[in-house]
Amino acid sequence: AFRQISELRKRERQKELLQQEEATLVKQEKLIRTKNERVPRLADLTMRPVFAGRKTQGNLEAHSNGLRFISTRSEIVDIMYNNIKYAIYQPCEGDIMVLIHFHLKNPIMVGKKKHLDIQFFTEVIEASQAVDNARRSMYDPDEMDDEQRERQLRKKLNQAFKEFCKKVDIVAKKNGHELEFDIPYRDLGFTGNPHKEMVNIVPTLNCLVNLTETPFFVVDLEHVDHVHFERVTYMSKAFDMVLVNKDFSKQPWRIDMIPNGDKDAIQEWLTDMEITYTEGPMNLNWKQITATVKDDDRFYMNTEEDEVTEKEAGWEFLRMFGREDEEDEDPDEDDSEFGDDRVESEASDEEEEVDEFVSDDDDDEEDFDADEDLEEEGLDWDEMEAAAAADDRRKRNRDEDLDPEPARKQNQSSKRRR
Repeated sequence: AFRQISELRKRERQKELLQQEEATLVKQEKLIRTKNERVPRLADLTMRPVFAGRKTQGNLEAHSNGLRFISTRSEIVDIMYNNIKYAIYQPCEGDIMVLIHFHLKNPIMVGKKKHLDIQFFTEVIEASQAVDNARRSMYDPDEMDDEQRERQLRKKLNQAFKEFCKKVDIVAKKNGHELEFDIPYRDLGFTGNPHKEMVNIVPTLNCLVNLTETPFFVVDLEHVDHVHFERVTYMSKAFDMVLVNKDFSKQPWRIDMIPNGDKDAIQEWLTDMEITYTEGPMNLNWKQITATVKDDDRFYMNTEEDEVTEKEAGWEFLRMFGREDEEDEDPDEDDSEFGDDRVESEASDEEEEVDEFVSDDDDDEEDFDADEDLEEEGLDWDEMEAAAAADDRRKRNRDEDLDPEPARKQNQSSKRRR
């Protein structure tokens, strides 16, 4: 009885949560299915996110006012054309999949959760291989046949997805909807850590995305107010990028551990996109910064309220942190009120390394001083060898006085030889 009551309470709680989720949704129009015409269709697709933790496979169809996905278990997801903000087609070029991704204006329900990003993909090759598979030579005929089939399959799938995107574009425009598929600029891509693992991040015409791994990373450049590069120093091999949201009540997007070699290309791309950027040597407390900026009515102006006193306009004040640190004679002193706690731990680690380095230098200096003392005595090589031989004799005599037994055995053995 207790278990039944617990299960009943759990179901009621889930029902309440589902109703709360659905109450915040923007009501979508009903899908108008295309009749008396051939419907553009992509078969054998996998959808992300999934229904109830299960892999969701099915077909995607393009109708008059939207797209409909029908899974093999008869689950249906409708995506209206007027709810699609960005449509992205990513062909398989060095990846394991070819995909179509939709970034929506308003979230829709998939299963029991709201989602703003819906993706459909097909794997070209398996993401993993069995460990016990025997390795074959690169000139093995079977290996070469597999590679040839993989190239043909990749080309076939890329062509099928590309033609489907063109057909969807035609159907949408025919019914008065604007829909255009963007393709990521792979030559501007870079590696970074937006969540918990290193992934390949690429820009599109309107976004900065990683669509291959989950959770998806999609930054709408329309919502980016400023970009700041953290941990930019001569000694570091990587830096972090913070994309500040125009809505200061929301936390910025972060991409950590970007290789230094990509910084110039990223800054050139930001300049082309007309997005301002700054850089500095330390991590900042963005929660405090955004709260301060949100309360400043004259943030983007270059004067104070008296309209006479000059100040840094907008995000230019972030440049001051780097200049102050370089001009400050005391490296341990930090006047920034926006410093991050992570900086303190990094600084303590650096101090420990410096202390170890200094102690090693002190040991080397002591050895060097001892060598100088020998030189200052003015002894030539013969005198030094004689002194060393006398010292060896004294050590042997002292050892014989402490333990005469070995010396007695040595004398007896010498007498027997005689």
